[in-house]
Amino acid sequence: MSAHARIPALASRIGTASALTATVLAGSSLVPAMTADAQAATASGKALKVAAGKKGAPYKYGAVGPHRFDCSGLTLYSFKKVGKKLPRTAAAQYNKTRHLSARSRTAGDLVFFHSGRNVYHVGIYAGKNKVWHAPKPGKSVRLEKIWTKSVWYGRVR
Repeated sequence: MSAHARIPALASRIGTASALTATVLAGSSLVPAMTADAQAATASGKALKVAAGKKGAPYKYGAVGPHRFDCSGLTLYSFKKVGKKLPRTAAAQYNKTRHLSARSRTAGDLVFFHSGRNVYHVGIYAGKNKVWHAPKPGKSVRLEKIWTKSVWYGRVR
């Protein structure tokens, strides 16, 4: 018998006020506490919105915002705005994240572009195989389709 099915029986035996207390207690046991992954997902979703809000900001090597960015500068800035700390470079950011399979990725996770074992670029996964990133000199922050299979994914903790 579920907790909610037992409530009417409790009400007849212990009175309405106590039954309301029992309902609250039963309901609270059915909703688990927010896990660390759920908290990270919330921050990641907010960081994704921060990055999207920088659409059109010009690329500048070494820049960390708020008006110009390089790739890791955009991810660092976006996560810093939501209270998460990341290292400065794409490779260091990869080493700091919880690594994921492509099937486990969700919007807000980081996308690391690599050649062999070397990470050379990072962006924020937007869903539907797209990434927000600061591409290269002469370009600006934009949403683009992921153009290669040479990517790894990481979740900011």
